[in-house]
Amino acid sequence: MSTTKKIAGAALAAALGVTTLSACGGAAEDKTAGASDAPKSKTVTLVSHDSFNVTDTVLKQFEQESGYTVKVLKSGDAGAALNQEILTKGSPRGDVFFGVDNTLLSRALDSGIFTPYEAKGLAGVKPEYVLDKEHRVTPVDSGDICVNYDKAYFADKKIAPPQTLDDLIKPEYKNLLVVENAATSSPGLGFLLASVGKYGEDGWKDYWSKLKGNGVEVVDGWEQAYNERFSGSAGGKKAKGDRPLVVSYASSPPVEVLYGEPQPAEAPTGVATGTCFRQIEFAGLLKGAKNEEGGKALVDFLISKKFQEDMPLQMFVNPVAKDAALPELFTKHGVVVEKPENVAPETIAKNREQWVKAWTALVVK
Repeated sequence: MSTTKKIAGAALAAALGVTTLSACGGAAEDKTAGASDAPKSKTVTLVSHDSFNVTDTVLKQFEQESGYTVKVLKSGDAGAALNQEILTKGSPRGDVFFGVDNTLLSRALDSGIFTPYEAKGLAGVKPEYVLDKEHRVTPVDSGDICVNYDKAYFADKKIAPPQTLDDLIKPEYKNLLVVENAATSSPGLGFLLASVGKYGEDGWKDYWSKLKGNGVEVVDGWEQAYNERFSGSAGGKKAKGDRPLVVSYASSPPVEVLYGEPQPAEAPTGVATGTCFRQIEFAGLLKGAKNEEGGKALVDFLISKKFQEDMPLQMFVNPVAKDAALPELFTKHGVVVEKPENVAPETIAKNREQWVKAWTALVVK
């Protein structure tokens, strides 16, 4: 089951014909750099999902200051990447793993693949994101899975766009929403978890029965939902999508502005802030790492102000560091989700499979 990923900004950028920067840059090769007292191994390897990105100059600055060369090993989505690390426990493919989120966190911690390490600068991270008190993993970013809406559609119809989960089952929004399959899509799973967080383990099925009765459409993944079926996105307009509501991300409107041709003065899409589930992504020092000291330095770098402020426009996620400022694109065209739905990682780990099976039987079959 695909259970990752964060902001699909990279996928959205690709859909709009934009190529994002590769985190590897030219840094995948071993180089001689740094102080004479640097450790024997000059390379530190970051194992990640495919959406890791960092500005080349920011990465090179870390390499110059630390004396390490960073190699990025991208390994598919977060679920697939995590599975590989569990299978190679004790003999990891790299030194640091980045990309496990709160939907997979308990599984990752229970597998024992991480070495505890309290990162330098952790005191500067917002405490609500520090979910592992043993510091086996360090929070790096957050993002909100939310329903997005097509502003033009609702303005033309003179209908107020929905703002909450309760709104989505009202008659005026019948046959307007497209969602991703919770069994095959990270945002689909996140939206299912939003309903669990809101209505509880005893109420989410009733909510989805009502949502199905109100004409919700289910597709396999985000790409199809957002860039084919959703009428508000650049891709959806080209594909003549006719659904003005879609499950996507709170960062999707800024991305529509960033890659719009021509660039619009305001985002063509909005966010229903009462429909959101918050994802938090973590990095951890892998047990058995060949370059443990380099791995520690890399984890420190991931929560540094330099990296945290570079991250939003590279991975379309929010920083977790208190002193990291958001770019103007986010502050002008994004939204702040004050009260996202949350479900404890251990509760997700215990119930995820049965929730997805029940959801599939109820909504898809």
